Amino acid sequence: MFERKLKALGYLEWDKVNGNNTQHFRKVIIWLEDQKIRHYTIEDRKQLRNITSPEWPKAFEKYCHDVECPIKSEEGKNEADQLEWFVGYAIWLDFGDDCQKYQQVTGSKAKPKNEVKIPSIKSTNPLDNLDFDSNDFKTGVSLIAKVLNVPKHSDHLVTLQACSKLVCNKLSADAPKQHNNVTSTKGKPLTAMTVESSFNMGDIMLDNAAKGLSLLYIQDLRNLQTKINETIVAVQNITANPKTDTKLGKVGK
Repeated sequence: MFERKLKALGYLEWDKVNGNNTQHFRKVIIWLEDQKIRHYTIEDRKQLRNITSPEWPKAFEKYCHDVECPIKSEEGKNEADQLEWFVGYAIWLDFGDDCQKYQQVTGSKAKPKNEVKIPSIKSTNPLDNLDFDSNDFKTGVSLIAKVLNVPKHSDHLVTLQACSKLVCNKLSADAPKQHNNVTSTKGKPLTAMTVESSFNMGDIMLDNAAKGLSLLYIQDLRNLQTKINETIVAVQNITANPKTDTKLGKVGK
């Protein structure tokens, strides 16, 4: 997991390091101290250089304390984790020594040779060029709502959505066909607010709001049922009269 980091630091045998091998671990630690970390003076690194000495664990424990390594040693355990921390610490120090060198990588030198140029697409749809928050657009929505007799909302986009639903349901090409399919009945028309509800919350405003939500929910159910019926009819048109080819059949042995 730290091979690429060691390669970036310039360690010659980066591909041969085994984090669980004690000798490899000690060898990399002293190389990092000599080349990158340099926390001790050259004279103070003598105990770390003697990687075969039985006193090396004590010297390394002191070294961890001095560089404030958060991972503690436990008789050969956690060596891979400690090595990972020291490698990351060395990279951090190496970057801090010459950060301008690495920041230039994001400039002209970082550009790939075969840079892909993304073509710019110009839309021919005039609606894409509209400013939906401009005063002219808001005035246009107000005029449309006035012609369609749609109540205005504080948000002009909500008003526009209401106008769109009215046009789709009442003024579309399929609206006359749907109107002809409805059986005409005689009687006094009722508004949504005059319909009696099965609940009473003790406030007429709340009751009217609940009626409106109930009617909208019923309308959504009716639209869903209509789409289900249309889907069933479309499937039946395909499966009700299947075509058969008797030449493909075979009777008898």
